Amino acid sequence: MRTIDQYNFAGKRALVRVDFNVPLDSEYRITDDTRIRAAVPTINKILNDGGAVILMSHLGRPKSGPEEKFSLRHLVPRLEEEFKINVRFASDCVGPDAAKLAHDLQPGEILLLENLRFHKAEEKGDPEFAKELSTLGDVYVNDAFGTAHREHASTAVVARYFPNDKMMGYVMQAELDNARRVLENAERPFTAIMGGAKISDKILIIEKLLDRVDNLIIGGGMSYTFVKADGGEIGSSLVEADKLDLANRLIKLAKEKGVNIMIPVDSVIADAFSNDANVDTKLSHHIPQNWMGLDIGPEAREQYAAVIANSRTILWNGPMGVFEMPNFSVGTQTVAEAVVAATANGAYSLIGGGDSAAAVNQLGYADRVSYVSTGGGALLEYMEGKTLPGVAAIERNDY
Repeated sequence: MRTIDQYNFAGKRALVRVDFNVPLDSEYRITDDTRIRAAVPTINKILNDGGAVILMSHLGRPKSGPEEKFSLRHLVPRLEEEFKINVRFASDCVGPDAAKLAHDLQPGEILLLENLRFHKAEEKGDPEFAKELSTLGDVYVNDAFGTAHREHASTAVVARYFPNDKMMGYVMQAELDNARRVLENAERPFTAIMGGAKISDKILIIEKLLDRVDNLIIGGGMSYTFVKADGGEIGSSLVEADKLDLANRLIKLAKEKGVNIMIPVDSVIADAFSNDANVDTKLSHHIPQNWMGLDIGPEAREQYAAVIANSRTILWNGPMGVFEMPNFSVGTQTVAEAVVAATANGAYSLIGGGDSAAAVNQLGYADRVSYVSTGGGALLEYMEGKTLPGVAAIERNDY
């Protein structure tokens, strides 16, 4: 498979699928530009070769056609600041305006297309829509790992119209290289840290990891399903009642495979889901009625940090508590600091996108861990062993 470094973009118009699904505030200002910064090396490679760049992306989940709050127009100032050139903008991603702007594009120039998801054909993977997109460029580059698990028109289908001129960008390649390092070449001890609200979101990845890891650390809302399955009293904590048998099975499976599975021994609890609620600390198995666990407790933080400190490979996906609320962010911050310290001591750390990536970025630790994934869902599916359509479309040669 051809890599972006092996291709000369001189005189070519590169149709680049990026993941510019960035958060905007009420005044349409970008509040986290991580995904834009991630795509810069790929864009610069094309421009430096003497090529032109046509960027296409989605933003948010528009329900029925164009919505101002989901317009990619709001990203133009940030791109112009980054590349120090005027960035052209097409008010649609297909149609005569987009076609004219694309074909008039000169080497060294950038065109940003309007939100792909303003067309239902994008998420349906419509071949005609993909074909129309393909007419805008001479070569196709997919650098949107965050959507690689979707068989959408711009992430998978469009590649068939570039049988000899399709490749991954630097983000896609780095994401796959780092995921493979964890899956295939992990130095031991290997510790996986799984957090977030629901065990149902992580079943497959936990099962897969039990064949690979030495330690499995559980945190976040999902931990209370494990606690209740283990016979604990969890008050009004989040629980998936229909997953109690599954949690029991995973605990049993971990023991059979010799994996040290860790459930928080204590919790920071509250009498309401609010940062202003009354707060206390209790053993996770003895949470009073009408109180809920919203973060791991001090003893759990100490235990988790000790295991992380002794690890050589670390995979972290999901926060330890409701880290958006300051009173329940300490567990996530403690784990982040432990991962940073372990990385400084030579461990390899992969932060698995989503909320854990947001937490690491917020804390200013992104450059102190080994790799921060930009695609939470895609990374999990890849690690579960699933085929990612966006990756398969680049790798296959039968079009």
